[in-house]
Amino acid sequence: MAKYRLDEMDLKILDILIEDARKPYIDVAKALDISSGTVNVRIRKMEELEIIKSSAISVDYERMGYTFIAYVGIFLERNHQAEYVLEQLEAIPFVTEAHITSGKYNLFCKIRTKGVKHAKEVIYMIDDIQGVSRSETMISMEEAFNDKSRLLHKAFRELDLYDFLTTK
Repeated sequence: MAKYRLDEMDLKILDILIEDARKPYIDVAKALDISSGTVNVRIRKMEELEIIKSSAISVDYERMGYTFIAYVGIFLERNHQAEYVLEQLEAIPFVTEAHITSGKYNLFCKIRTKGVKHAKEVIYMIDDIQGVSRSETMISMEEAFNDKSRLLHKAFRELDLYDFLTTK
């Protein structure tokens, strides 16, 4: 197995993509004074290594009418039901995150809805899942910040300390 180490150019490419995942490779190449082929090859290598898993768009949920955010702590009847309940949660499009947790709740999820009445309907859907004994809901009064890019910039800088094994 060959080893692959992220170098400074990989990190610069990642920095640009963190800020705008849709930026054309030609623009990334121009910003870094390298060829677009080089950008393409490096991004493909990082995708093969699963350092980059996908690119995503960012939307304004408020403009779409999804202004209500709540967090739901879920208690299960039995711990071994977590996988089944997670599959059912994934089928509800208004559940945008779900986590297996330790502590008070077995599962913890985030919902985004069009308002209180809609949130109540979604919470009832969650409570109706076989294996859920009950839930507790916390309403988000305001999202103060939601910034994954700061962590990504730092995490990618730390990645160059490690070797990644590839099959090539």
